[in-house]
Amino acid sequence: MKRIFAVLLALAMVASLAACGGGTTTMTMGTGSPTGTYYAYGGIISQYITNNAGVTANHVSTGGSKDNIQGIDRGDYQLGTVQSDVMHYAWNGTRSFETDGKIESFRTVAGLYAEAVQLVTVTDDIKTVADLKGKKVSIGAPGSGVYFNAIDVLSAAGLSEEDIKPQFQNFDESADALKNGQIDAAFIVAGAPTPAITELSMTNAKTRIVPIDGDIAAKLMQDNTFYSVYKIPANTYKNQAEDVLTVTVKATLIVSADASEDDVYNLTAAIFDNMEAISKEHAKGAELSLENATSGLTVPFHAGAAKYFKEKNITVAVE
Repeated sequence: MKRIFAVLLALAMVASLAACGGGTTTMTMGTGSPTGTYYAYGGIISQYITNNAGVTANHVSTGGSKDNIQGIDRGDYQLGTVQSDVMHYAWNGTRSFETDGKIESFRTVAGLYAEAVQLVTVTDDIKTVADLKGKKVSIGAPGSGVYFNAIDVLSAAGLSEEDIKPQFQNFDESADALKNGQIDAAFIVAGAPTPAITELSMTNAKTRIVPIDGDIAAKLMQDNTFYSVYKIPANTYKNQAEDVLTVTVKATLIVSADASEDDVYNLTAAIFDNMEAISKEHAKGAELSLENATSGLTVPFHAGAAKYFKEKNITVAVE
C-alpha cells in the first residue's frame, strides 16, 4: 500500500507541475542590460513560455546580441534576444563575427518588435547627424550591434569614426556619461521607450532624440535590407513634443538549433497565442504579429517555429 501511495503521490506532483506550467525542459534566455528593453521584455516572454509551453524559461542579463549568440553557441543559453542585423552578421561571418567566424548553431524563432536606432543628445547644437562632427559620441561597445549601427548612420551622413571623438560605451555607461556631461551624444539601439533614455529625460530637460531620416535613412535602407523607417511617437519621452523619424532593426528571438521541435513549437505558440495578454504587460507587446514575426529575417527558422507558422498559413525558410 505504501508503494502504491508513493506512486500516486508522484503522479499527483507531476500533474500539479504541469498545471502550473512547469516542464521537463529548462532553457536560459540571454537578454541584455537591466536598463534595456531586452531584459524587461525577455522576462515577460519567459513567463509566458514557462506558464504555457511545458518549458521552464529563465531570463538573465547579458552583454546583448553578440553575447547571446555566442552563449547559445557555447551552450550557456538556449534562447536569446538579438538584433536582426547582428544575427545576420553571425550567420554570414561578417563584421563583428569576421574574426571569430560564422556561427550557425542557432535558428530564428520570431521577430518581436522594432529596435529604434536612437541618437540621444543633451546638447543644443546637435540637431542633425552632421552636427556630430568633432563631438564626443558614444557608439557602443566595440564590435557590438550598436557600434555597427552607429558606423552605418555616420557613413550614410558622409562621416566616419575619425570625424568624431568616439566613446565605446554600453547603454548604462552612455546614459551616465550624458547625464554627467562627459559626452555630447550617444547611439542607443533598443525598443522605444528605452528605460535608460526615459530616466535621462526625467532628469535633464534638454534630452532629445536626433532624427535619422531623409537621404540618410534612404541610403541606409538601400545598403542594408535589415533597416526600415520608424517613427518614435510624440511624448514617448518627457519633453518630446513631436514625432521623431529614425530607422530600426528588429528585435528577434532565437533558439539553439539543438532544441527539440516540440519544445520550440510550444514556446512559439505560448508567445503568439497570447499576444493580446503580452501587450497589456509591456508596450512592445503591441508590435507582436504574425507578419512582423516572419518578415525581414535572413537566418533560417527552427523547424518547431516553422510548424507553428505553417498552421497559420505562413511558410518560412528552414534549413
